[in-house]
Amino acid sequence: MQLRHFTRYMAALGLLSAPLCAQDKKDLTYEQIWKNAPSGISQPLPNITGWADDTHYIEVRNGKSYKVDVKTGAATDYSQAGIAVSVQDHDIIYTAADGTTTQLTNDTLTEKNPTISPDGKYVAFTRHNDLYSVEIATKKETRYTSDASDVVYNGYASWIYYEEILGRASRYRAFWWSPDSRYLAYMRFDDSQVPIFPIYSEKGQHGFTENTRYPKAGDKNPEVKVGVVPVAGGATTWAAFDEKADQYFGTPYWTTDNHLWMQWMNRGQDNLKIYDINLTTGAKKEVYDEKQPTWIDWKDGMTILEKGKGFIMRSDKTGWSHLYWYNMDGSLKKQLTTGNWTVNYTVALDAKQEQLYFVARKEASTRTDLYKVNLNTAAITRLTFGEYYHAATVSPHGDYFITTYSNLNTPGRIALVDNKGKVIRELGDSKGAQLASYNLAVPKLMTYTTRDGLTLPMTVTMPLHMQEGKKYPVLISIYGGPDAGTVYDRWNGNLTAQWWAEKGIIQVVIDNRSSGQLGKMGMNYIHRKTGIYEIEDYMDATKWLRSQAYVDTNKVCITGGSFGGYMTCMALTYGASVFNYGMANYSVTDWQLYDSHYTERYMDTPAENPEGYKITSPMHYLDRYKGLIRIVHGTMDDNVHMQNSIQLVNMLEDMNKHFEFMLVPGERHGWRTSIKMKHSDMEMYRFIYRYLLEEPFPAEL
Repeated sequence: MQLRHFTRYMAALGLLSAPLCAQDKKDLTYEQIWKNAPSGISQPLPNITGWADDTHYIEVRNGKSYKVDVKTGAATDYSQAGIAVSVQDHDIIYTAADGTTTQLTNDTLTEKNPTISPDGKYVAFTRHNDLYSVEIATKKETRYTSDASDVVYNGYASWIYYEEILGRASRYRAFWWSPDSRYLAYMRFDDSQVPIFPIYSEKGQHGFTENTRYPKAGDKNPEVKVGVVPVAGGATTWAAFDEKADQYFGTPYWTTDNHLWMQWMNRGQDNLKIYDINLTTGAKKEVYDEKQPTWIDWKDGMTILEKGKGFIMRSDKTGWSHLYWYNMDGSLKKQLTTGNWTVNYTVALDAKQEQLYFVARKEASTRTDLYKVNLNTAAITRLTFGEYYHAATVSPHGDYFITTYSNLNTPGRIALVDNKGKVIRELGDSKGAQLASYNLAVPKLMTYTTRDGLTLPMTVTMPLHMQEGKKYPVLISIYGGPDAGTVYDRWNGNLTAQWWAEKGIIQVVIDNRSSGQLGKMGMNYIHRKTGIYEIEDYMDATKWLRSQAYVDTNKVCITGGSFGGYMTCMALTYGASVFNYGMANYSVTDWQLYDSHYTERYMDTPAENPEGYKITSPMHYLDRYKGLIRIVHGTMDDNVHMQNSIQLVNMLEDMNKHFEFMLVPGERHGWRTSIKMKHSDMEMYRFIYRYLLEEPFPAEL
């Protein structure tokens, strides 16, 4: 829908005046929105956590796990199924399939990331930054490394690898079992030349300083070696890379025949290679080589076929993410998908039927669906149904899947479906019996056009009971980071949004060109000037909003956290002619202050791109600042350092600008404690009441 038709469209729906059936419906009350008083508008969906096997899914009922037969629906106890390891009071506890437990280690130092070998005989772990394993049957420990220190880590990731490469889900684990359990591959990190960033805590009489090895843009990165060691112990075989080189290593892959494949990338992140590492000599053989003029993302989720039939990976080298099938020597066998749409990730392989299951944004960029592609014919079949956003969980070999589906007008439902797309049975519906009894504000999915002609999505939630001729404030919530869109055609059950709709606020969510809606093609725009195109897209969408007769142009507020906080700072400076108010949480304010791997992926180093770093900092545009920004930061944020906000505050003070600033003592990136989170939310709500609603803050909140 084009925005120029929005007023006519809203009028046709009766949303520019009191709803036709308002006298027959009721608004949600304060108690229902804020105190969880019963309303009957929703009910919980079944808590389905995964698959036990191809014909049984796992459901948690009243805190107990059951496996449910897909054909009959019969449920049997699954609470004691499977072995597990955990760390309790420093030591590793092994839980057998029958629920019995055994303490495997006994040490004053804490074991981290215990991981069971594929054959179930060993548990690998790190202790004080060295790599070990323990044999489950005998409790015999094997120590593989002995050179760890406060700056050298074996099998335990340096901060930059944890945050940006291996991912937070790794919990710093940097070791990987071979499929036959005979070897451990691991990374060795040397942070000795990585700059220290001090984070100060105010606690106690004297406080303390937490020193983090944190490479900012252009800084020295950790030196990394990749090694392989036999499970029985002995010398490590080091892969033939120069640890002194400016480079990165991604998550490795073990092939089905126990070959170690290592992802390598240059510091510029525009050349990715995959090498086959010889386990005996460490020699490397190139398997794959990809170059792009902007940047390349790591090849997560690669599928390696059995019996040397090749490997399947995603690449966005054409501007859209698609699936490619390669031979084991790296030669292209077949491109499996193509078109101006995005493959998100693969979820299952049916090797027998030669079908690969994947999730993609094909029908619409604001929705995801489950598909399968035939490896022989490249024929694609959509398995999910309707105009819904689907979140599917697939059985191990793709025989069945469970999808939770909804759209902006339809509350979430959950269904069991077979691999031909036939619904076996509906498992739940979150729609409550009283939903139709209430006046509810429902977001409308729309599009806007950028100044250079791109079409992008946004959602607009209009106030309830709008009055002809009245002007309403606007609250825009954004994130804005690359490939991290927030505009989707799915149900929004946020009751806080209903409160603001009842109070008369227009609520808007906008995606920019780099959000993923336009694939890598859209992301490539931001290379070397991350932040400029994004804020201009937000300005273009908001200029249209400001042109509507029902918008109070003096009360346009934008808010976000992290990258969204950065965008908010840009909005109140670069975009000061469009945005009046902003609430910026734990914001980047200068890309020179953020970490090397993330920042340089988009910006290159400060030495390579000094002008780009200058023009993308909101501090460069403080002369335009004329509205009111609220700046909030946690004092112990180890991701986006409080330094960012302090430098912005310093310049605002030196320029005699009015602003608001709040510290959150002891908090990291985002608020981890419910007390601080509640207080921060309440302060944001006070800001909205004071400046957008111009009403006293309700005592009951």
